[in-house]
Amino acid sequence: MSATSTGNGAQRPAPAQGSAGEPAVDLSGFQAVRSVLRIRPFRRLWGVLSVAAVADWLGLLATAIFATTLVQSPLAKGAAFGGVVGIRLLPAIVLGTVAGVIADRFDRRRILVVCDVLRFLLFASIPLAFMANLAELVVLGWMAIAIFAIEAITLVWNPVKDAAVPNLVPRAKLEVANQLSLIVTYGMAPVLAALLLAGLEPALEPVDIGAGWEAGATATIVALFLNAASRLATALVVFFGIREISGRDGAAHLDQPTLLGQFVDGWRYIGQTQLVRGLVLGILGAFTAGGIVIGTAQFYAQSIGGGNATFYLLFGLIFIGLGAGIGFGPWMVGALSRRRWFGMSIVLASVGVIVLALALHLSVAVVGALLVGAGAGMAFLSGITLLGGEVGDELRGRVFAFVHTSVRVVLMLAIALTGLMAGAGGSRLVSLGLADVSVSYTRVLLLAAGLGGILAGRVAFRQMDDKRGVPVLADLWGSLRGRPLSIPEPVAWAGLFVVFEGGEGAGKSTQANRLARALTAQGQQVVVTREPGATEFGARLRGMLLASANGPSAPSPRAEALLYAADRAHHVATVVRPALTHGSVVISDRYIDSSLAYQGAGRILPTDEIAWLSSWATGRLKPDLVVLLDIPPETGLARVADRGAAPDRLEQESTAFHERVRYAFLDLAAGDPKRYLVLDAARPPDEIAAAVLERVTPMLPPAAATSLSVDHELRDMVDGAQRA
Repeated sequence: MSATSTGNGAQRPAPAQGSAGEPAVDLSGFQAVRSVLRIRPFRRLWGVLSVAAVADWLGLLATAIFATTLVQSPLAKGAAFGGVVGIRLLPAIVLGTVAGVIADRFDRRRILVVCDVLRFLLFASIPLAFMANLAELVVLGWMAIAIFAIEAITLVWNPVKDAAVPNLVPRAKLEVANQLSLIVTYGMAPVLAALLLAGLEPALEPVDIGAGWEAGATATIVALFLNAASRLATALVVFFGIREISGRDGAAHLDQPTLLGQFVDGWRYIGQTQLVRGLVLGILGAFTAGGIVIGTAQFYAQSIGGGNATFYLLFGLIFIGLGAGIGFGPWMVGALSRRRWFGMSIVLASVGVIVLALALHLSVAVVGALLVGAGAGMAFLSGITLLGGEVGDELRGRVFAFVHTSVRVVLMLAIALTGLMAGAGGSRLVSLGLADVSVSYTRVLLLAAGLGGILAGRVAFRQMDDKRGVPVLADLWGSLRGRPLSIPEPVAWAGLFVVFEGGEGAGKSTQANRLARALTAQGQQVVVTREPGATEFGARLRGMLLASANGPSAPSPRAEALLYAADRAHHVATVVRPALTHGSVVISDRYIDSSLAYQGAGRILPTDEIAWLSSWATGRLKPDLVVLLDIPPETGLARVADRGAAPDRLEQESTAFHERVRYAFLDLAAGDPKRYLVLDAARPPDEIAAAVLERVTPMLPPAAATSLSVDHELRDMVDGAQRA
């Protein structure tokens, strides 16, 4: 074993290294995906919906393109394309509020099947109407009616599907399940649909099904038939293969309140529930900003000297960022609270919008577009997961319907209004000396959208924050490292917390008792305690930790660390914190530093993990003073042997083990010298006691206040701890 010099001639053993020296591969993400896909009902639903998502995007593109083949002039083609998209959003205003009541009132499996059968018929009817050689206006009119009906049905289908997924997977796996669904729906499906449609056009160009068709129209007809077939397949799979999707007894709940009563109950729940209210406000704020970005996109591309190619590039980058946020966001933030993550994701997307507003070059705009997409993707994933996990099954459909409806309405209004405003506002050329910059009204709108999005994110964060008092950036940094901060418990107390630390035979118990007697003589209320074993629960753990001999029956290093943390958590909750609150001086023989030294350095476990575990167990309670009695391991172990008692399991460890422990204590003291008093344990006990008392005396609480504040319950607890 190699060693390093400590500066006093002693050699400090170096931590042991892994034999292979290669980093371990983290397969946790793949394992999480596999564990979700092992759930047969969800796997079947995800598989068929993945195919349907590609077909739906294919249908969206195909219907819009198909509409343009039925008219001739460029103006009419533009109106037809925009009209198809507008019709898809219109039903949200008319029928959206009713969809959630239907989703919560009837059996969800039957609703999904009926909706998909109806959509199959409607999608298939669009190309069939054309193949019947009807007039172009008749076909366009029927297409508008069919699309309106399809979207109205989808308004019911979407919240039913979203509300049903939490019934198929455990809550702990809901985020991964949503990831899989959203990555396919918004990441892979649009790209696959565009590629498929682009491949169909040249492949089917020689095919002439009907006279008078424009080139490429055959591909759109085939795409619409594929979209219809995917909906029929979804209905069959749900009906025959996923009976668990109902989450109910399979019957309509006609004993529920009336439709109007359910509608009112859903709105009341959204308005009165802080979590849901924060989610809704954040989602609407984020999609408003997103709608402004979409509505001004073409004008923005012109403002940075680009054209349609620039517009397509930025639009594609937003979707790439969206997929990256959904796919990698949970891995990046680790164990960060999902409530906090939601608000922070909205702020991230809004910052991206501001970057777009201020960008003077395409390279900067690219960064802004990726940030917008990534933030929106993470907010969407965390929001959907929180709604699915926190909202009860009986209300989930109405909440999801409200979110889907509101998002559609907000998007439609934001896109329409900002498009008009950006076109009417124009731009002004501003000279900055070195360059002329086009400052368009589009940039003003984007800047306003970014600032508004940040405000929405902050409002959502405040509404939903489940770790109030924990610093946000520190919590994020800790979460990125896998160790989020705990919610701080009250740390203000009237007492004083003194801890004695050191190796075996250092005299900690002796000095703790001498300090207690001196302070009691001054009128202080004193609690002398120890770790492990200060409570009845701790005494049982102490026997498990120290009484057993080293060997196969002894706890493993990680189990040992967890047992010490369990004792410490109970010790702080039942002895230390109550005594400090009542103004007592708490003197403890060992505390967190012992775990850092013995389990961290001694057992060669990751010290930062031990520190996080102890911090979590104690609610980040730190002592006011740590008295470190430093002693060479040989001297301390000799003192233990002179007592004549059988050595415990830790005292039986090697000298190298105890050397690592000693230097870990010294490193901790060197890192925070104001809170430590390091004394040579080889000095006479009277000198050590005098030095400790001299350091503690200025820190003491008022004796009169503490002695009067201790009630009988605390006194019984103190006596029990001292007896233990």
